[in-house]
Amino acid sequence: MNILFFLTPKNEVSYVYDNFTLKEVLEAMGQHTYSCVPVINTDGKYIGSITEGDLLWEIHNRGELSVEMVENRSIMHLPRKRDYEPVNIEVTMEDLIQKVMNQNFVPVIDDDKNFIGIVTRKSIINYCYNKMQKEE
Repeated sequence: MNILFFLTPKNEVSYVYDNFTLKEVLEAMGQHTYSCVPVINTDGKYIGSITEGDLLWEIHNRGELSVEMVENRSIMHLPRKRDYEPVNIEVTMEDLIQKVMNQNFVPVIDDDKNFIGIVTRKSIINYCYNKMQKEE
């Protein structure tokens, strides 16, 4: 099965750039109320993902919350618990399901590692549900 059927394209996805500050990421995540967003560089390459928890732990571990820290702290200096693993558009449905069991979304990259969009857990569950309904 072609995973492009499940793809939410990059132009419809909220993401942040690797040169964003803590403030910019907080604003972007707050605007859309997402708990995790992809991080890409200015060339469009997928870098990883950042979660609300990553941001909260950074604030907690630094022991301060100053305007200067929030406005000047690059997200690339924040420790991230883990990055959502991307897949290539050639991934099998079985491998995609394995990824989505542990991630809210799966970043999709092309052969040059360019970020092209995401596959959401919701779209995969919906696909599986519809398949089950047809078999009954």
